[in-house]
Amino acid sequence: MIEILETGPFNTVQDLGRPGYRDIGVSASGAMDSLAVRIGNSLVGNDEAAAALEIQTFPFRLQFTERTGFAVTGTDGKPFLDGIELPSWCAFTAEAGQTLELRQPPKLARAYVCVAGGVDVPSVMGSRSTSLRGGFGGYGGRPLEKGDTIAVGAASAHTPLPASGLAVVEPSVALQDVFPASSDGSLLIRALSAGEEGLFAENGKAFWGQTWRISSRSDRTGYRLSGDAIVPAQTVEMRSHGVVPGVIQVPPGGEPIVQMSDANTAGGYPKIAGVIEGDLWRLGQARIGSRVQFVRSSHAEARAVEKALERYITDLRQTIPMVKRALSAMRGA
Repeated sequence: MIEILETGPFNTVQDLGRPGYRDIGVSASGAMDSLAVRIGNSLVGNDEAAAALEIQTFPFRLQFTERTGFAVTGTDGKPFLDGIELPSWCAFTAEAGQTLELRQPPKLARAYVCVAGGVDVPSVMGSRSTSLRGGFGGYGGRPLEKGDTIAVGAASAHTPLPASGLAVVEPSVALQDVFPASSDGSLLIRALSAGEEGLFAENGKAFWGQTWRISSRSDRTGYRLSGDAIVPAQTVEMRSHGVVPGVIQVPPGGEPIVQMSDANTAGGYPKIAGVIEGDLWRLGQARIGSRVQFVRSSHAEARAVEKALERYITDLRQTIPMVKRALSAMRGA
C-alpha cells in the first residue's frame, strides 16, 4: 500500500488509456506522457501498461507502507526519499515507512510514479485510468486526496533492483536526434494537415507560421492556444464528427484547441491539423504559458518517429532485465 500525505488538484491514477469506447462517448483518458509511464513500468519490472500516478500539481508526498520498488519518470526535477535527493528516470527500492516527495519541476508539467506491481485500482472498460469528467476509473473516479491509501499489485518475480538503483537515459537525451529543437526555446511539434485546412486559405499559413502560447484555460481535455486568431475564409456548417487526441480544431474565436488525453469524442469545429502521435507526449509535458510552434510533417516522418520510439522502448525492455541479472550475479560472486 501507499498512503498519500500531500497532494494538489488533478493528480490521478493513469495508465495507457481506455481505447475502443469512443463510439459510446467514452474518451480514452490515459497518461498525458505515455512514454514516461512505459519507461517507468519497464524500470520496475511491470507490464508497460500498468497503472501509475500522474502528478501535475506539486508538492506531492506519499508514504510506502511496505517495501516497494519505484521509479519517478517524466519530470526534469528530482524526487526525494526521506529528504535525500535521488535522480529521476531511475528505479529504487523504498522501505516501509519511507516518504517520497516530488517538488515543482523546473520546466516540465508532469511526473509519474510507477511502483513494482502497478497501482492496483479496479479496471473499468479495460483500463485503470481516471476519467475525471465521467467520474469513474482510477481511484474512485476522482483526483487523489490526502489520506488516500492505494493498493499496490504483486511485483513480478524478476531479479530485484540493485541497492544503488537502476537508471535509463531519458528519451529527450537518448532520442535528441529524433525530435526537432528550436533556437528560441519554443517547443516544436510536428503535425499533419487535416481535412478542413483548405477552409483557412491565408490564415492557414498563419497557423503554421506563428508561435502559439498554451493558454491558462488548458487541461487534460484540450490545450487552448493563444495567438493571432485564424478564421476560415468562408462560413461553413459542419456536422459533429469524431475527434481523437492530437486533433487541432479551430472554434469561431480563431484560437486553436489541441485535443489531449481526455479528448472529446466528437466536435463540430473545423480541423486544421493533427499532431503526430510520436510528439503527443512532448506536448503533454508542456506547461501553461509555454510557447509552441507547429511544424508541417508527413506520414512517412510520423511513422519514422514511431519506429524510433518503439526501438528505444524495446531496447530498454530487453536491456533492463539483463543489467539486473548481471548486477545480481556480481553481488553473488
